[in-house]
Amino acid sequence: MIFHGYFRSSSAYRCRIAFNLKGLSPEFVPVHLRRNGGEQKQEAYKALNPQGLVPALEGDGSVLTQSLAIIEWLDETYPTPALLPADSIQRAKVRAFALAIACDIHPLQNLRVLDYLKNDLGHDQSVLDNWCRRWIGDGLAACEALLEREAGHGDFCFGDAPGLADICLVPQMFSATRFGVDLSKLPRLQAIQAACEALPAFADAHPVRQPDSEA
Repeated sequence: MIFHGYFRSSSAYRCRIAFNLKGLSPEFVPVHLRRNGGEQKQEAYKALNPQGLVPALEGDGSVLTQSLAIIEWLDETYPTPALLPADSIQRAKVRAFALAIACDIHPLQNLRVLDYLKNDLGHDQSVLDNWCRRWIGDGLAACEALLEREAGHGDFCFGDAPGLADICLVPQMFSATRFGVDLSKLPRLQAIQAACEALPAFADAHPVRQPDSEA
């Protein structure tokens, strides 16, 4: 397998965690999202992913895109440890939580959105930062409330072992800190983040530990 990603991309970060949990080490090819106008916009990369986004995963003659699709493929292909619950209701709840982050929070902090706000609409960095804090903060507050409804929860989002929900949460918490979001009213999410980051699979996936890191 060949994995195309970027150290600070939340989507690539999710996949790295999933690879680590599954004990997989795909070949890594960095795609710098800012260098040379953005390597993800170049024709060679867009031949892999016409969206011009990371990540992309090559293997078995196919190219997979979109982090959640890649992670679910990994879970089906390498079923141990499972990243989704066996129970259908719990599985739907986990997917809903993951999608709340991947589809409702993350796109609003995406580089192409921020570049549009800055370059096309003329907003300065303070407006971009406030934009990110508003939407990330609101989204994570909803995630906190979703987990408060789960009775008898363990150390992780949905039980005693990390799964898809945690894989999505930890990169989003990293981004929240990066953009200066106030996390003081999110004790459950902070506790889950700490429990996850104590595990090598999460710690080794952190952006600062990647070969293309600029931290």
